[in-house]
Amino acid sequence: MGKEIRELEPKEVWNKFADLNAVPRPSKKEERVIEFMMDFGKNLGLETIKDEVGNVIIRKVATKGMEDRKTVILQSHLDMVHQKNNDTDFDFDTQGIQMYVDGDWVRAQGTTLGADNGLGVATIMALLESKDIPHPALEALFTIDEETGMTGAKGLKGGLLKGEILLNLDTEEDDEIDIGCAGGVDVTAKAVYDEEKCPEDSVAFIISVKGLSGGHSGMDIHKGLGNANKLMNGLLVKAADKYNIKIAEINGGGLRNAIPRESTALVVVNGAYVEKFTQDFEKWAQSITNDFSATDPSLKITVQPTEAPSKVMGSKERESLLTALNDAHNGVYAMSASMEDLVETSNNIARVEVKGGSLKIACLTRSSVEAGKNELTSSLKSVFKKAGYEVNLSGDYPGWNPNPDSAILKVLQAKYVELFKEEPNVVACHAGLECGILGQNYPEVDMISFGPTIKGAHSPDERASISSTQKFWKYTLSILESTPKT
Repeated sequence: MGKEIRELEPKEVWNKFADLNAVPRPSKKEERVIEFMMDFGKNLGLETIKDEVGNVIIRKVATKGMEDRKTVILQSHLDMVHQKNNDTDFDFDTQGIQMYVDGDWVRAQGTTLGADNGLGVATIMALLESKDIPHPALEALFTIDEETGMTGAKGLKGGLLKGEILLNLDTEEDDEIDIGCAGGVDVTAKAVYDEEKCPEDSVAFIISVKGLSGGHSGMDIHKGLGNANKLMNGLLVKAADKYNIKIAEINGGGLRNAIPRESTALVVVNGAYVEKFTQDFEKWAQSITNDFSATDPSLKITVQPTEAPSKVMGSKERESLLTALNDAHNGVYAMSASMEDLVETSNNIARVEVKGGSLKIACLTRSSVEAGKNELTSSLKSVFKKAGYEVNLSGDYPGWNPNPDSAILKVLQAKYVELFKEEPNVVACHAGLECGILGQNYPEVDMISFGPTIKGAHSPDERASISSTQKFWKYTLSILESTPKT
C-alpha cells in the first residue's frame, strides 16, 4: 500500500505524506511527530526551532532572484483527528495510517486518513526539501493540537515569525479561497447521580445506533446528517414515555469536532412489556432509518437482549437527562446575514457518557459572530443548569474576520484565473481555522487559506482527491513565484 501511494503525482507531496502518516500523531499526543519534524528540518541543514508549547518553525532562504520578495509563512497543523469504525482494530497511539488508492481518492483502512491537515504539512515539507522550485524566503510553521483546542496557535508568541504573508493550507475544496472562519468554545456539562437497584422483574437490552455518515462538525453541520446522540435520545424518550425504561449506561460519540456516528445504551424494561417494547422499537427504528435514508444510508438501529446490570439511573435523574438532551440545540442555529449560504452559529452535541453514577455531555459551539456564540452558549448553559448540571466553558477561540481587500487575496485570485480559466470562490467557512488566533499576535500579517479537495474529514470516510492534490501543488508553486516584493 505504501508503494502505491508513493508513486502518485506529485511524488514530492505524496512521499512526504506517506512519511508523515507513518508517525502516530493524535491531538495532544504529538511528541513523536514534533521530533519527526525537528529531525526533518535539521537534516536539511535549515534553521529549526521548537517554541515553548511545541510548535515547530523551519526557515529557508529565498532562491536566487527571489530575495526581494516578502517572506511567506507556510502554515499547517501536525495533529490529526483519530476516529475509526467500531469494527476496525487500530491503535492511533502506536500505528501508522494504512492507506490505499480508490480511483481518484486516497483513503485509509477503517480510520481517518489524516489528510486534514497532513497534505498541507506534506506540501510544506516538499517545498522545504526542494532544490529547484523558485520561492521567496519561507517560514514553515507547524502548529500542534489544532483539532482539540488550538493550543499551538494560542501559545505562539508574537515576534517569533518575521513573514508578512501567511498561507494556511487547511481548507478542503480546491476551488475555494478562504478569507474568514468561525470561532468556537467547548461547552461541557457534568453531574453525579444516585443509582438505584435494578428491578428484579427487568429484562436488559443494548440499544445501538451506528453506521451514520458523521463528518466535520463545522464544515458538514448544515447537511442534515444524523447525530447519534440526538437519535439515541429520541429513542430513549419514546421508550421512557411508553414503557418507563430504566437507563444503566449511555456511550455516544467521541471528539467534539466530529458529528457523532455511533451510540449505545444499556436499558432495562419490565418483563411484562418485553414483546410490545421490541415491536414498538422496531417501528421507531425503521421510521428513523427512513427519515435519514438520503443523508445516512448505512444507518442501523438495533436492540439486543443482554445481561441485566446491578444498578440503574433513578427515574427523576433519567427525566432530567432526557429532557436536557432533547432541549439542547444541535445543528445550525443561525445563518450569516453578510455571506450567502454561510452557517453563522451552530452546536454539535458530540459526546454523551452515562455510567456508574456520573454523566458528562460535551458540545462544541461555533460562530463567526461573538454575539451569536454567546447567545447559543447561554442557551445551552440554561438547559443544562436547569437539569442540575455543572457547566464549564473552555477552549474559547476567536473567529477570523474576512478582509476582501487583502493584497495576497488578489494574487491568489489572479493566479487561479490564469491557471484554471475560471474564477475561484472567495468564501468564509464554518470551521475553526487558526488564522483568527494567529492574527491576534500578528495583526499585520496578510493571511489566506486554501487547500486540496478532502471529503469526509473527521470521519473514517475521509478521502483526499489525487487530481485535486496535483492542482493544489501547481497552484501553490505559481503563488510562491508571484508573491509581492518588499
